[in-house]
Amino acid sequence: MDIVYSLPFVSPANLLLCSIVAAAALIYFPYLVVAAGRFQVGYEMGAPRGMFDKLPEFAQRATWAHENAWESFALYAPAALMAFVVGLPAEQVLGGVVTYLTARVTYSLFYILNVPILRSLSWAISISSIVSLYLSSCQAALA
Repeated sequence: MDIVYSLPFVSPANLLLCSIVAAAALIYFPYLVVAAGRFQVGYEMGAPRGMFDKLPEFAQRATWAHENAWESFALYAPAALMAFVVGLPAEQVLGGVVTYLTARVTYSLFYILNVPILRSLSWAISISSIVSLYLSSCQAALA
């Protein structure tokens, strides 16, 4: 970990801010699968949202993963910004960021592949990392 932080452009602040961008990009990761499902059944320009019932099951699950990604992002972005503002230490920042982003990637994959137990575990891990960032930030702010 010391090697990473010895690079001049890598700091806890940079990691936090870049993680928000990465989390926003992950919102659209499952949507790429939805697009594939839409083209598989014949994309309707006039009613793209009306196609949901016609989509293959994997694309329907990808739609739900996409929607959940928005909900998760709405919780993660403020947590990352709080950690940025209070200046959390590098170890806490790196752990929370990597855990969250990894859990969100696996969440979408397990949702699309229909592996409910692993999807739920990934969701719980991502939420735990968000809560950890909030609690650490509040503790640092009160210290």
